[in-house]
Amino acid sequence: MQFAGQRTDMNLKPVGEPFNILIKLSPDVLPEPEAVLLTGITPQMTLQDGITEFEFLKIFETEIATPDTTFVGYNTVRFDDEFIRCTRYRNFYDPYDWHWRDGRSRWDLLDLVRMTRALRPEGIEWPFSEDGVPTNRLELITKLNGLDHEHAHDALNDVLASIAVAKLIREHQPSLFDYLLKLRGKKEIKQFLTDNAVFLYSSGKYSNEFLKTAVVQLLNLGDDQSGAIVWDLRHDPRPFATLTPKELAARWGYTKDPDAPTRLPVKTLKYNRCPAICPPGPIKDEAVQKRLGITLAQIEANKAALKALPELRENILKAQQLMDTERLRSQTDEAPDVDEQVYDGLLDNHDQNLLRAVRAAEPTDVSQFAEQFHDKRMQQLIARYKARNFPDSLTAEERESWEAYRAAKLFEGGDNSQLAKYFQRLAVCAEDPKYADKQFLLEELQLYGQSLMPAEF
Repeated sequence: MQFAGQRTDMNLKPVGEPFNILIKLSPDVLPEPEAVLLTGITPQMTLQDGITEFEFLKIFETEIATPDTTFVGYNTVRFDDEFIRCTRYRNFYDPYDWHWRDGRSRWDLLDLVRMTRALRPEGIEWPFSEDGVPTNRLELITKLNGLDHEHAHDALNDVLASIAVAKLIREHQPSLFDYLLKLRGKKEIKQFLTDNAVFLYSSGKYSNEFLKTAVVQLLNLGDDQSGAIVWDLRHDPRPFATLTPKELAARWGYTKDPDAPTRLPVKTLKYNRCPAICPPGPIKDEAVQKRLGITLAQIEANKAALKALPELRENILKAQQLMDTERLRSQTDEAPDVDEQVYDGLLDNHDQNLLRAVRAAEPTDVSQFAEQFHDKRMQQLIARYKARNFPDSLTAEERESWEAYRAAKLFEGGDNSQLAKYFQRLAVCAEDPKYADKQFLLEELQLYGQSLMPAEF
């Protein structure tokens, strides 16, 4: 519903004017009420002042994703980038080339912040939640350090706040900033892992108690798809040595169940997610050891134990294979909607060439391309692409088909339909004291839901 960005030079000095774009919400999509209550952006605002996804992507392609651009944000690699990929996919662009072709790349500030707090916190004020737990929320870091972030969760304000935090870290810890910036690409990360069997790793999967950072031992390099596997050296591997691959797989994931068996202290490191990693040198500092809850003696003892248990390493690899197989099976069983099939394979050269032809075609001519695609996903997406971006160009038959699709998606299922659940969530939010001053937004969301309803609903 909103995209914002500000180009800077490598010294974080703004270049040109910022982008701040509203994008029309399609009538086959219901917004998340809590998201609207957080941002204040209603569907009506996007319909009044926004542009279509087709129009947005033309701007993105020609003015934003220019050669040698590095896309940087705060938790963007795992969150915002997903929206860009899916938006491009359903609008007949390659989902991935915007962040690698023509010298482009991406990076993420959140793990930089985590590693800075864990290893080099000096000169920066670090926030805690109300219950005393360390937190790295953007709006709290900016507030505590006197940085301007007047309207948190507005996309442009979040962009400007992210630039301010990047400047803050670069000012106080320039070496760490520049090191991680240069280590953002897959090639560089693979080379690092080849050279460093033990290293420091900051990730949201690690505990707040230890500032989201661990000293880890590399178990397996893996490939681009599976990623590397690392062991958290805070943990003795011997209690896991007798477990089967199936038992190890059951303990791999994270759970809040206090009665669950001890979790397997391994993590997958994905090469394409700009992981924050560095050599183990800083762990020699006793202050760092204390923050991370580990000693040099622990590290050496657990390294030796891992080396003495090659069968555990093999069983962990087998456990990963079991989980990958189960994941593929569940994806096949679920049969997701075509809008959600962005990761179901790459297009062949013939279909890649057709993407450009679809985007260049007049709206009235778009439908003719459906039968020319080899990939069934593209065949199905053509009708939705036309209806979402060029509704006035629909024929009577196409409009009838579009309305039938919308009705099936939003209205079927009675009390379990998407629209019924949407109204139920609005009712729950209306009773929540924390939204007491946002009733006008709830009213707008109620009106929007009603505007989508057929007469018989």
